[in-house]
Amino acid sequence: MEKNKKSILIVEDDTALRKVLNDKLSNEGFVVFEAVDGEQGLKLAKEKHPTLILLDIFMPIMDGITMLSKLRSSDAWGKHVSVFILSNSADVQTVTKVSGLVGTTDFLIKSEWSLDALVKRIREHVNN
Repeated sequence: MEKNKKSILIVEDDTALRKVLNDKLSNEGFVVFEAVDGEQGLKLAKEKHPTLILLDIFMPIMDGITMLSKLRSSDAWGKHVSVFILSNSADVQTVTKVSGLVGTTDFLIKSEWSLDALVKRIREHVNN
């Protein structure tokens, strides 16, 4: 990986959304890794050390909240890596639970953002 290229790990069980995100972010110059559940996401995160993780909450095998908790307790890198939570749930309990997790950088309701807006937020965050 080129030193100046930022990498993003997409942890999302929805195949269509994962592909759309991968295509858009790759076209924007990011190196993209994909995982279909929290277990695979945790493994890839520890191996690849991406600049930022896009993390779905509701997934099979291991959900996003469990993955994030394990990542935050794993090592120094895992404690501080930036994580954007992606969710279809605007449920107050879910938002409160996720927002209370240490190191959740952003919480995005999937139906409320466009790809361009997401890329803009990612760029603002990784360039700071």
